[in-house]
Amino acid sequence: MNAKRWERWAFICLRLSLGVAFLSGIADRFGLYRGRNVGYGNFDGFMKYTAQVNSFMPAFTIPFLAWAATVAEFSLGLALILGIWPRWVALGSAVLLALFGIAMAISFGIKSPLDYSVFSASAGALVLAFYQNRKLETNL
Repeated sequence: MNAKRWERWAFICLRLSLGVAFLSGIADRFGLYRGRNVGYGNFDGFMKYTAQVNSFMPAFTIPFLAWAATVAEFSLGLALILGIWPRWVALGSAVLLALFGIAMAISFGIKSPLDYSVFSASAGALVLAFYQNRKLETNL
C-alpha cells in the first residue's frame, strides 16, 4: 500500500512539474518575470527565439508558430495542473515537447535540447500518459 501511495505522489509531482514548466514559459514571454535570469522578457523576445528555433521555417510562419506554441503551452499547462483529461493532455505535452526538441536540434544541434532536458520532459509526459492508461485499464 505504501508503494502505491508513493507512486501516486510521484505521478502527481510529474504532472504538476510539467504543467508549471509550461506556465512559467508563458509568464516569461508576457513579462511577468523581472530581474536577472529572465529568458525572453516579453513577447517580442519570444518571437525572436521562435524564429531562431524554427530557423528552417519561412519567416511568415513565425508569428503563427509563436502564438500556436503559446496557446498550446497555456492549455496543456493548465490542464496538467487541474488534472483534466490526463492521458490525452500528457500525450499532447509529449508531442509538443518532442517537436520543440527536434526543432532545437535542427537549428542549434543536438546538445541544446539535451542540455535543456526537452527530450527528458517529453519522455516524462509519455510515462505520465501511459500511467494514466494503465490506471484506466486496472479500474475497468
